[in-house]
Amino acid sequence: MHSGKRVRQTPAAIEARKQREKSKIQDYLALTREVTSRKKSRDFSTEALDLTQTLLQLNPEFYTIWNYRRNILLHGLFPNSSPEGINDLLSSELSMTTAALKANPKVYGIWNYRRWCLENVPDGPETEDGLSHSWKKAKWDRELYVVERMLDADGRNFHAWNYRRYVLAMMPTRRPEASELAYTTRKIEANFSNFSAWHQRSKILSSLWNDVGTSAISSREDEFEFVRNALYTDPDDQSAWIYHRWLVGSGQERQTLEREIGSIEELLKEQPDSKWCLESLVHYQRLLLRNNRDENSKETAQKCLGFLLMLQEIDPARRSRYKEIGGGNSRTKHSMISYHSYLLFFR
Repeated sequence: MHSGKRVRQTPAAIEARKQREKSKIQDYLALTREVTSRKKSRDFSTEALDLTQTLLQLNPEFYTIWNYRRNILLHGLFPNSSPEGINDLLSSELSMTTAALKANPKVYGIWNYRRWCLENVPDGPETEDGLSHSWKKAKWDRELYVVERMLDADGRNFHAWNYRRYVLAMMPTRRPEASELAYTTRKIEANFSNFSAWHQRSKILSSLWNDVGTSAISSREDEFEFVRNALYTDPDDQSAWIYHRWLVGSGQERQTLEREIGSIEELLKEQPDSKWCLESLVHYQRLLLRNNRDENSKETAQKCLGFLLMLQEIDPARRSRYKEIGGGNSRTKHSMISYHSYLLFFR
């Protein structure tokens, strides 16, 4: 802790620490040499498997060893095992990777190895009606529970969200998309800045809205109301604004676009220094100008340039960007821009 008092170590204590670290490094290097030597000699024994586990506990990002572990199972242990024995081996592997993910939740190698384990689980014991698929179904059902616990620990772990999409796609019995939508609602309401949950929500809704049996219009209106609540709750958080842009899309629906612009302008009155309010108004008004040309276009362009000037003041680090969007003009030159110049830029 920053408030903790630093204790001065004696030279003897410093030397002892260095020796301990040196010993750990030597042990690690010796273990690495032994495991890689066994890999070269194609040692696919149980002893080799145990050694890879010890090494991976020390360095879970050693991808070559994860691959070696796969080969030990494929070429050494699986050929001499019954389907039930393979299921037991993979159950142990899943337990091992669960413990590894708790300590290292963002290591690609662990997630990838876990996928391989699941994809190689046998269907299940044979019954009078054929294979039961009970082992496979049980593993995949439990996997959804595991990934939910991972997201409970860190709701914005994009590795876990990506893995969740993989699990949902691979489950023998598909989870209803409405259930997944409800899950994202809970995650977002717990933390509006959970960008990964917003992204997952966009994936689910895209699928639902492509279904001809889904009432996309009413559902989209509900989504606008949902995201508006997030915008008003925390207007400085970018996650909901990015999702809002996804909802608006290319702005082909003028009535929707004008309504959302009006809603954001109301929010700007309450939050006059909100960068995301101003950036979104610029973005949506440019869409309005691109998609619609009428007697209000000049006024819309002038308002847009005015918002860009405000952005230059409240976000000076990006002043050049805002000037470029506005045509590279200074404050004094803005008033001299012609209406045709506005339209040329906002095409």
